[in-house]
Parts: sequence; C-alpha cells; structure tokens
Amino acid sequence: MKKTILLLILFFSTSMIVAQSDCASAIAVALNSTTTAPPFTNENGTVPPLLCGLTNGNNGVPTKGKWYKYTPTENLNITVSTVLPQNNNPDTRLFIYSGTCNSLVCVGANDDFPGGVTSKVSFSATSGVTYYIAFDNRYSQSGFDFTVMESAPPPVDRLSFTSTPVAGIAGTYNNCIVDMNGDYLDDIVSAVNTNQLVISYQLANGNFATSTFPLINTVVSPSWSIAAGDFDNNGFNDLMYGSGSGVTFLKANNDGSAYTTDRKTQSFLVQRTNFIDINNDGLLDAFACDDNAPNRLYINDGVNLNHTQGGIGDFASGGNYATNWFDFDNDGDLDVYIAKCGQGGSGVGGNIDQLYRNNGDGTYTNIAAEANMANPEQTWSGAVGDFNNDGWMDVIVGVNSLSDGHTNVKRNNGDGTFTSVTTGSGYDLVSSTGREYIAQDFDNDGFLDVLGAGSTIMFGDGNFHFTPNPNTYPLSAVDRPVGDLNNDGFLDIQNGNNVLFNNGNSNNWINVNLRGIQSNRNGIGARVEIYGAWGKQIRDVQSGTGFQNMSTITAHFGIGQETEITQIIIKWPSGTVDTIQNPTSNQSLLVVEGSTLAIADFNSAAFSLYPNPAKKILNINSKNGVAFKSVTIFDLSGRIVLKSAIENATVNVQTLASGTYIALLLDENGKNYSSKFIKE
Repeated sequence: MKKTILLLILFFSTSMIVAQSDCASAIAVALNSTTTAPPFTNENGTVPPLLCGLTNGNNGVPTKGKWYKYTPTENLNITVSTVLPQNNNPDTRLFIYSGTCNSLVCVGANDDFPGGVTSKVSFSATSGVTYYIAFDNRYSQSGFDFTVMESAPPPVDRLSFTSTPVAGIAGTYNNCIVDMNGDYLDDIVSAVNTNQLVISYQLANGNFATSTFPLINTVVSPSWSIAAGDFDNNGFNDLMYGSGSGVTFLKANNDGSAYTTDRKTQSFLVQRTNFIDINNDGLLDAFACDDNAPNRLYINDGVNLNHTQGGIGDFASGGNYATNWFDFDNDGDLDVYIAKCGQGGSGVGGNIDQLYRNNGDGTYTNIAAEANMANPEQTWSGAVGDFNNDGWMDVIVGVNSLSDGHTNVKRNNGDGTFTSVTTGSGYDLVSSTGREYIAQDFDNDGFLDVLGAGSTIMFGDGNFHFTPNPNTYPLSAVDRPVGDLNNDGFLDIQNGNNVLFNNGNSNNWINVNLRGIQSNRNGIGARVEIYGAWGKQIRDVQSGTGFQNMSTITAHFGIGQETEITQIIIKWPSGTVDTIQNPTSNQSLLVVEGSTLAIADFNSAAFSLYPNPAKKILNINSKNGVAFKSVTIFDLSGRIVLKSAIENATVNVQTLASGTYIALLLDENGKNYSSKFIKE
C-alpha cells in the first residue's frame, strides 16, 4: 500500500516517463506539472520535422527526438520551459505544434533562451486543441526537466506604430522635426552633406513634399547635434549645426526659399545645441555644449550672433553633453540642467551634472549640490517634464554606462531641491543604456512618457511609475526626433528614411503653437499650462532636447478620456500672460502673444490706444514720458499688415480690414510694447 501511495505522489508531482518515438505516440502531460525527459541515449524518437524558424546551421543536424502532448480544457496562456534551477542550464531545443501528426502547424519554437542555452515558449492555448511538445538532440544528449505551466497573458502593446518609408528623407546625420515653412505643421529636416539641406514638408493630406536647398560655405554637418529656431523673427525657422569642429548657422530668407550660411570660426567639439533667449530681449540666442572646455554662447544683437564663452557650464575640461532649459523653480525665467559625461563616469575630477539657476539679471549660479542634482552618473542627456502633474518640472537622468548605475528619476520637491525616486519607478529594473532621452505624452493619457534607452517607450502613470512596452521599435540608438507628422494629434518618430506613425487610440489631446510678438517668435521659453477635471499639466517650450536631435517645438498635451479643457494659460518670456477659456479639444491651437487680452485690459503702464474699436485713426496716449517712434501691426495669424512711423501720436488704420489686430510699438530706446485693438 505504501508503495502505491509513493508511486501516485511521484506521478502527480514529477512524471519520469520515457518519451515515445513519434508524434502519434506522444505522452500526455498535465497542466502545472514537471516532467523529467531522460537522456537521448535512451531514446530513438523521430526528429521534429518543422524547424519553425530555427536553423540547424553548421553544427550538424539532430538525429533523435522526444514527443509529448497537452490538451487544455479551457482557453489558457501556457508556458513550456526548461529554464529550471534543477536543470543546471541544459542545451535544449523546444518546438510546439498544433494540427495533426500528419499535418503539424508551428505554434512556437526556441533555442537559446536569453541568459543561457535552455528553451522556453509561451503561447495562447485553445480549449480542446492538442498541442505537441517536441525536443531534439541537436546540441546535447543529456536528460532534463521541463514544465507545462499556466502563465500570465502576454503583455499587449500599450501603443503601436507603423513604420513607413517617406520618400525624400535623406542623410545619415542628426535630423530634426520642426515647422520650417510657417504653416504650423511639423516638417522633417535632413542634411545630406555640407553642400545641401533637404526638407520634407508635411502637406495637409498627410503626404510630404521634399525640397533640396544648396548650401555654401557650410563646411560642417550636424554630426553631433542640430537645433531649430527663428533667431531673426522673420517667420521661418533657422538651423544650428553642431559638429566636431564648431558650429554653423543656416538662416532662412524672408520667404523660406533659400538659406544663408554663417560658419563660426571657433573650433571645438560640440555636443548638444539649443536656441534660447538667454538675456530675454525678445531675440533667440544660441547655446553649444563644449566637450573639452567651458560652454559657448552666441548672443543675438539683432544682426549678428556674437560668440562668448563661460558663465554656464565652466568645468575647465568640459564634459558638457546635453542641456535642458526649463523653469525648475517656477520664478518665470529659464534655468538650465547640464548632463555631464563625467570623464568616463562617476564624476571623475568633479565633473558631475550641473543645475544653473537663472538669477534674473543675466547671470547664472550652479546650485546642483544643494539641489541634489550633482548626479555622478555618466549622463549624455536627460528628460525634463512634470511627470506627476504637480506643477513642478522633474528630471529623468539618463545613463550611458551601467557602471554608473541605473537611470535616475529625480522628483522636484518644489522647494529648490530634488529627491531620487528611482526605486520602485520601473527604471530600477531597466538595464538598457542610451544617449537620447525625450519626454512626451505618446499615448495621450495625460501623463508624460519617456523615449529613451532600449529603443522603447517607458509609459508614465503620473506617480513616477514607468512601464515599458513589451516590444521594442525599429529605432536606432539616437536618430529619432519626435513630432506630429500627420497632424492627427498623436506623436510620431522619425528614424532614418522611415517614420514610425503612431496608430493612436481613443484618448483626446490638444496642440498649442505659439507666435511671439514681444517675446521671440517661436515662444521658446514660454510656460504653457492646461487645466481640466484632471487638474493641471505644464510644458516649457524648448529648442533642442535629448542629446542630438531636434524634436517639435509645439506644446503637445494628451488629456485621456476627458473631453473638456477649462483653460489654457501661456506665460510668455516677456511677462505677457494669455488665457484661453474652454478651448475645443482635439485641435491644433495657435496663440499669438497678447491676443487674448480683454479690451478693458489693453492699456499698459506706458500707453493706451483709443478709440478702441477704431475706424480710421488710432491714437496713442503715452504715459510716463515714453516717446514712440514706430508701430508694426500684426493680424492674429501673426502676419505683418502695416508698418508705419508714428507722427503726432497717431496711426492711420483706414486701410485695414475689419478685425482684431496687435500693435507692436517701438520707443526711442528700442523697447517694444504691445496691445490689441479692434478695427471696425
């Protein structure tokens, strides 16, 4: 009796049965069981006939097989595996078939499971269907255990992309996605070589029209980085190339039909480049990370971009790799986080990440140590955004070397300091490294995600938890700028000659495009806030994020299943604040600086306009002795409709069509003032 009980226990826990010779005599195994397959030296079974995508290669062909079968009584997710601790890593090869023995159908196969030479196959099993489990002796004659277990459902892509070739995209250098012709549709900029520039313009029908522009004296290509911005405020974005021997600016003419090159003479190894209004005078300046010395600034005086060095990122031997310009302390001016390579990691020689606070007077102070942002990781870039929607910008510090630890998730505490919340974030489980980290809401659920290491997206949940898609995308490590390339409200990714078009979902969204008047025309440096039932979301408009590429300037927001946005607030670098009440969701919105001010609020401390509305003559009532010499009038699309000298404090607006306009006044000291008025 005791022998019988012992045999039953062994049968139900671990079956030790010699496999039969072929599919027809396969031995049945149970769900959630472990079976011991004896050595092939004891077998003469038929070799599995279908390789199911595997190959025999040059190591010979198998001569024997083992056959088992399993029939589920309900629909289940099943995993068959030899990845077991008692096996001591046997070299197995596993095949799963359905169908009949005379007509087998491949379900799955595996040779070397990651981390060893064992094998494992997971599949969705249908009730009543018999599945044949077969092994061969291609590599080993040894015996082994295998399990048949119910497994969790296979992970489902949270978002999918369709990779589509786009004719016209050219070049192997870093590309950018930005509007290049003033229609507020994202285009693709690709540099073929030092002699020409290629732009694939997005059309309203979702296609692209490609134009090639000859370049003269460019000398350098964007071999390290590229940035875009309208530094002469003419309505067409200009470009900045960063190379191993300095920078070149490409300036668009007044209709975007040609580009003039401005090759700067300074020779240095450029990393990240940005356009940013450093001194907040309404003109975009340029910033270049220097890998071997203090960083370079190119200050815009309205005519030239003038080189200076130092003041932001002054470590003597450089190591400056990427910069993110954002308002971390919510005081209305832009600060800058500098990702440092650490001279090979671990902050060798004190070269660790820096956080420069804008002092509001044109100077910057490195406060990284007291802010807990002196990160020692070997960092090539970081993703900046409000990941928990609390109104404060956080930082995800990317790593390019696992010797310096995992990607570091830093929460902004709102008091001038940051706290690492990496543990439990999901990034503590990520072993991939990378140079390019970009924060965007790819699935439009209202929470920022990160396109970073591992050629996948880490989806945020608004509470510093990040989940990767189970499948990676066909992406290179760094060449992947982001933008909406078919104007459907979902962000796409350009990679080489292809675009990964976002297939979208049922979530809602809004895009906010800016046109500055007193501020720079792009609105770079503006803070955009949206409000709704979810609370608040914020974006800082930036040029040049990640390490090398240039992604869209448009402020993109997902709002999940919500349909109503109660308010959008734009805080411009000039100090102007625009408010849009109850905008419609699922649209691309254009906001001109100052255009939403109420009529009662038109008056500034320096002047007022009357009558308002005006029919023929617009009078300017100057206050505090301010003397105005000229006026430029814009329609609400940002187009200049009138320029005039100011005589006797009046402007003739009779020729203007009825509508709302913005008047930009220039005083004798070169200072701009703006106000909205209505023409009857």
